[in-house]
Amino acid sequence: MPHKIKIQTLNNISPKGLERFPLDRYEVASEIIEPHAIMLRSYNMHDMALPESLLAVGRAGAGVNNIPVERLTRMGVPVFNAPGANANAVKELVIAGMLLAARNICQAWDYTRGLSGDAEAMHRAVEDGKKQFVGFELAGKTLGVIGLGAIGVKVANAALELGMEVIGYDPTITVERAWKLSSEVMAATTADELLQQVDFVTFHVPLVDTTRHLLNAERLSAMREGAVVVNFAREGIVDNDAVLAALDAGRLHAYVCDFPAPALQGNPRVIALPHLGASTREAEENCAVMVADELRAYLEDGNVYNSVNFPTVRLPRSGQARIAIANENRPDMVGQISRTLGESGLNIDHMINESRGDIAYTLVDVDEPVPQAVAEALCGIDGVLKVRIL
Repeated sequence: MPHKIKIQTLNNISPKGLERFPLDRYEVASEIIEPHAIMLRSYNMHDMALPESLLAVGRAGAGVNNIPVERLTRMGVPVFNAPGANANAVKELVIAGMLLAARNICQAWDYTRGLSGDAEAMHRAVEDGKKQFVGFELAGKTLGVIGLGAIGVKVANAALELGMEVIGYDPTITVERAWKLSSEVMAATTADELLQQVDFVTFHVPLVDTTRHLLNAERLSAMREGAVVVNFAREGIVDNDAVLAALDAGRLHAYVCDFPAPALQGNPRVIALPHLGASTREAEENCAVMVADELRAYLEDGNVYNSVNFPTVRLPRSGQARIAIANENRPDMVGQISRTLGESGLNIDHMINESRGDIAYTLVDVDEPVPQAVAEALCGIDGVLKVRIL
């Protein structure tokens, strides 16, 4: 690595995260040419020219829809995110959204803001008007949570504390998340089974082909009358047209989301917020710190964790030098790497190789410095995407 590692920021990143980069080893700024790493939040990278110098990308948040992950993978560049760092912020907003909908708070607030007259007239108007805003309590109602990652688990557990019944659905739940999920959460075997039993449903899944319009007209028609739909995950998971039709027909009580759209504007049963899910100082700080630490671990030692496209690889340092190799996941790649090192007279002190889909990643510790010619020989192996000497 060069004397100073260059980090380009594409959004405002919390200073608490940027402080994790020692000034004697890192240069961090928004205006950097040929960066070694990029940190961002919501900036859209899809139309961005990606420099050859780029080694890693860190998203200070969970979703990576704004990042060209596939293109970066082909370049041998890992993309890191911050799963769980904003989970509490989103959890609190989901609970707030359910309360806003259940108690008709937004409509009631609009009503009181329009009152005029003296104190007596306003008092009469309050007493006459409040009956139209009668709501219902969360306790005793059933919440469906689709997606039991860091956020979904927190939402499910919090809803139980409020006296709700909770049903969860996630066919890919991890062991780590399952340990944190209350045993009182009931499990559904399909999304359809869950939707038929709930008064509220909240989504906590990424937007991919299989989750686009996960909630559609057919599934809405099977839900209980007067249900509330909450979406603080991603725009597109819920079919807006289908939700509006269900609201107009009186089948749904409310739709609460973080994604305003022209079609949703003006509907009195829609509460659309300006993408506030992770917009707390605490969440922004947590995300920035987590991603900064992930980038440092990769840039300095080649270790990978919380990457959305690379396998998890952690290897304690040994030997005099470390070689980090990203390559296509093909047969005999490890053999070719080992033979190249052996033919160069380098003895392998320690080695680890892991794969994830079409990508594989290898860390090799050797007991002497690595000549540039060896790095070039490794780069010359068909299928090798990137080689770094650390």
